Amino acid sequence: MSGIHVQRFVVPASAIDLNRHVNNVEYLRWMQDVAIEHSTQMGWPMERYLRNRCSWVIRSHFIEYLRPALRDDELMLLTWVTEMGERSSVRKYRFWRPRDRQILARAETNWVFVDARVGLPRDILPEVRADFRLVADETEIETLLAELQPAERSPAI
Repeated sequence: MSGIHVQRFVVPASAIDLNRHVNNVEYLRWMQDVAIEHSTQMGWPMERYLRNRCSWVIRSHFIEYLRPALRDDELMLLTWVTEMGERSSVRKYRFWRPRDRQILARAETNWVFVDARVGLPRDILPEVRADFRLVADETEIETLLAELQPAERSPAI
């Protein structure tokens, strides 16, 4: 199973700011949403984390905006985990527009694994480690982007 998760969507009007492109806050929201979706797909929905009394919190974000995303653009958001340390993990993202095959933004988040009862960092559970395949080589991302094609119709988010 690939360690890369892909979400397709169409930029809704509600994501557009006064400059007529996607607001920065939307990128952050989409990054969090796709990380949760990927985790769920890998067998770790929020309920499972809570049963194990653990969770993830964000230590830092980095986003490099390369091109604007506009209303009604079909986008693909790719995410994958590149590193998993003792108590933290790095997840990367690509915002890609299939119409012109352009990367609109590159991003990464440093997530910290925490004890849900006290909110303090704890060691990442071995079961979590086992369920996420690390993707450290970005050529795998480039290969996937080269293979992706625009959908006939993508859902709005």
